[in-house]
Amino acid sequence: MRRHRPPLVTVADVRAALWSLVSTAAGLGVAIALVDGVRVTAPWDVLLAALVVGLGDALLRAPLRRLARAGGAVVALLLGLAAQVAVVWAALTFLPGVSSDSWADVLAVLLVAALVMACGHWVVGVRDNAYVVGDLLRRARRRAGLPRRAARDGGGADDRPPGVLVVMLDGVARPTLDHALEAGLVPTMERWLGSGSHRLESWWARVPCTTPASTLGLLHGTTDAVPAFRWWSRRLGRLVVTNRPADAAEVERSASDGRGLLADGGVAVSTMFSGDAPTSLLVMSRATEGLGPGQLFVRFFSSPFVLVRAVVGTVGEALKEVYQGWQQVVRGVRPRVARRGWYPVLRAVTNVLLRDLNTSLVAEQLVRGAPVVCVDLVDYDEIAHHAGPLRPEALRALEGLDRVVGLWEEIVRGAPRRYRTVVVSDHGQSLGATFEQVVGRSFADEVHRLMAIPAPAPGGRTDGEAWGPANTALHALRRDDDGDGRLLVGPDRDTGRTSLPEVEVIGSGNLGMVWFCREPRRLSAAEVAARWPALVPGLVESPAVGFVVVHGAQGPVARGRLGSHDLATGRVTGRDPLVGYGSRARADLLRVAGLEDAGDLVVVSSVGPMGRVHALEGLVGSHGGLGGAQGEALLLHPADLVVPDDEREDVDGARVLVGAEAVHRRLVAWLAALGLREAS
Repeated sequence: MRRHRPPLVTVADVRAALWSLVSTAAGLGVAIALVDGVRVTAPWDVLLAALVVGLGDALLRAPLRRLARAGGAVVALLLGLAAQVAVVWAALTFLPGVSSDSWADVLAVLLVAALVMACGHWVVGVRDNAYVVGDLLRRARRRAGLPRRAARDGGGADDRPPGVLVVMLDGVARPTLDHALEAGLVPTMERWLGSGSHRLESWWARVPCTTPASTLGLLHGTTDAVPAFRWWSRRLGRLVVTNRPADAAEVERSASDGRGLLADGGVAVSTMFSGDAPTSLLVMSRATEGLGPGQLFVRFFSSPFVLVRAVVGTVGEALKEVYQGWQQVVRGVRPRVARRGWYPVLRAVTNVLLRDLNTSLVAEQLVRGAPVVCVDLVDYDEIAHHAGPLRPEALRALEGLDRVVGLWEEIVRGAPRRYRTVVVSDHGQSLGATFEQVVGRSFADEVHRLMAIPAPAPGGRTDGEAWGPANTALHALRRDDDGDGRLLVGPDRDTGRTSLPEVEVIGSGNLGMVWFCREPRRLSAAEVAARWPALVPGLVESPAVGFVVVHGAQGPVARGRLGSHDLATGRVTGRDPLVGYGSRARADLLRVAGLEDAGDLVVVSSVGPMGRVHALEGLVGSHGGLGGAQGEALLLHPADLVVPDDEREDVDGARVLVGAEAVHRRLVAWLAALGLREAS
């Protein structure tokens, strides 16, 4: 049979090229009109300049990839920026009828044109990230050798086994997604469910339901090394912070058996741990080795106006955050937390620049035919921490993530493999006023007061999770291999201290832990009572605390105001303090209290009406402990990839997978069934 050769140019290519030419010319035209130092003699000179910009990108892409291959992502960034400026400078300097006075004028044209094009695309209804992957969509259809409609039917795939795209939606609870589905905010996922191609179910994220624990479990099949988001290690004699790349690498080394979820040719993008992927892009645990192969970043950094438009969008997102935070104050929304300082910048970077970069990196891997691609999208989680899990700005972030998934779906339809898409979250979030708002003091200050020791310096840790991407990038830039124990930026950057504190007090959402750092072992309840008799009674009497887990003679015991619950035997004395925390409370607490690095005391906040909790840090939306929707994560998977009932357990009347380890095993089984991994 004669093999059909794909056409070099399709009608869709011509239409897309014309649209790109017109939009670029419009952006340049407005920019040239506004920048005094740049002049044109006739309108068609602007059209010619736009054509030169497009041709320059096409001609420079291949040599830039070769140069970036040896230099890494940082070189790709520098080369990409230089290429964009050089192409625009050449167009504005050497073309007849066009002139510019200085490099500053060229940069001004580049920025103004990017702003105009971003606004223009928004006005005509082009999706937020479509400009990032437009050329990959066209390339995928050409490789398939099919017109647009046929490519959408999946006819472009070859005979290789199907691939799998795993999309991690950080912090999205199953009830939150249900709410978004009803509100029409996630049409891509709603279409999957309506067509019957996918099924949606819950899975239980065990305590601690934090990003490092669940991500390690999903990618490596174990969570035993992670008792919280950050914790005191008696073995190391210091605080371990999982958004510090060196600590993330150490945690992964202790958990990995070399056969993580992505071990067989997989790609990890923007995840905390690598899953043993041969290719890691923006992965925190691999940050000291670099951000990833430089050639994979070239198309994002060098494409005309793509990076600049992302930067412009980032500035706009920061301004939007300032406005939305002010609106919460004006409307008297409660509970709420201050949304000032560096947070608007961090939100802008994660929700625009990082999202656009992730969109590009994942799309390129799909076009290349990587067998398994896993990406972590943190946009919703970051906003929900500060605005609230169901507040409008958080749900709009989830809407944007659905659009990104929709773009990847288009890429998949023309990719060399038929990809199956699995969407999974690592945990949910619960709303509530903070401990400090309820008690009048921070959790750390309250512990120090009850111990009768000096309080820590003001400005305690809040939302260290948000600084993860920044530290990943900065460590990669400086290739920090010295293991000095320090973070470069963020609230945890002071972990390089040399003296042992008497006590370390950490809040991970509404889960708190207290370590007596100068003791060589975990203290028993009797020893704590003998040294600090007011500590445990004072904590359990706090209106923001539900119970405190201490270590009794026979094992861990949860103590509340009016009773206690022996976690090992199940014996309850007085009023059960675990009532209202769900059917998994005892099992989860027994497990986490027994972890090697768990605190001497484990504290969980009280739970109020509608599942509201009290974060022991400065966040209005939180996760880590028990109460509300924080433990109910989601799993959206192709309907023909089933979850056997014998793998499920009963949780609050539903049959679900329990623990990230169980989800990991199911994902591995699906990969084996698709021929992407040897059955274990």
